[in-house]
Amino acid sequence: MTRIFRCAAVTLAGLLLSHAPAALAAPAALAQGYPNKPIRIIVGAGPDILSRLLGQKFTDAWGQQIVIDPRPAAGGAVSAQVAAKSEPDGYTLLMATSAYTINQIMRPGSFDLVRDFAPIAFCATVPYILMVNLSVPARSVKELIALAKAKPGQVNFGSSGSGTGAHLTAEMFKVAAGINIVHVPYNGAGPAMVALMGREVEMYTQIPPAALSSVTSGKVRALAVTSRERSQFLPDLPTLAESGLPGFYNIAWNGLLAPVGTPKVIVAKLNGEVMRSLRDPAIRKRFISVGWEPAAENTPEWFGDYIKSELTKWAALVKKTGAKVN
Repeated sequence: MTRIFRCAAVTLAGLLLSHAPAALAAPAALAQGYPNKPIRIIVGAGPDILSRLLGQKFTDAWGQQIVIDPRPAAGGAVSAQVAAKSEPDGYTLLMATSAYTINQIMRPGSFDLVRDFAPIAFCATVPYILMVNLSVPARSVKELIALAKAKPGQVNFGSSGSGTGAHLTAEMFKVAAGINIVHVPYNGAGPAMVALMGREVEMYTQIPPAALSSVTSGKVRALAVTSRERSQFLPDLPTLAESGLPGFYNIAWNGLLAPVGTPKVIVAKLNGEVMRSLRDPAIRKRFISVGWEPAAENTPEWFGDYIKSELTKWAALVKKTGAKVN
């Protein structure tokens, strides 16, 4: 009996060894054959220019057409739902933004970035700019905080809408500074900027693509940026951390996701091409020209952990402030 079991074990081991090369070769063959047809990148809340720039690099590298599919409705919820339900084969991708993490917390139920998606690559970032209108006497963050403390409930901050990054960035500032300021939502970044310039609200936080021209033309006064380091767009402007709020950090970002279940070898191939693209000086220059800073080298695992940290941050802030979507 012992001899029979030993023979069976030897036979099984031989079968496993004989199939090992084929098993190991399968993922490599899958990656080598990908892509062999057009790739669709769904774009929801956020600019499609970054997807188009990266898509062109994918086409240059692989010879396949990249189809940009804009679906901006519902702050990204529609695009996320469509992408999540797509075949996990690497031919449908989602260009997500920081707005998706906020929407998951403030509009729960329609999608789950951790459950429904495989992270591919963190692509681009920008800080928010804290601005005041020209009638506000504050010329620094400390002076703005002092003003708000002297007039609790009388300083208004505009936003591009309830539940947007601009809204919650100001809520973060409110908590960090320990001040009582009042939210006034507008229907988009343009109307909010007009309201700031028109002195309907005292302050507003927004990203460079939507705010830089108003700052550089002197129509509003910028006080600080929300990144850890100074922004290349406004290098003379201090960070909020430098301005008396140590540890303050919040940025807008863009990153590629795939439906959960997409083979890891395909995810790795996509990540590798994104990283190669972001090292290209021409692409870096184009990203910067449209107001975005190319992300540093990163992995799918790092991006996945970053998304989780963003969800944790927003959940805690919403719970603390009671911020709601109108």
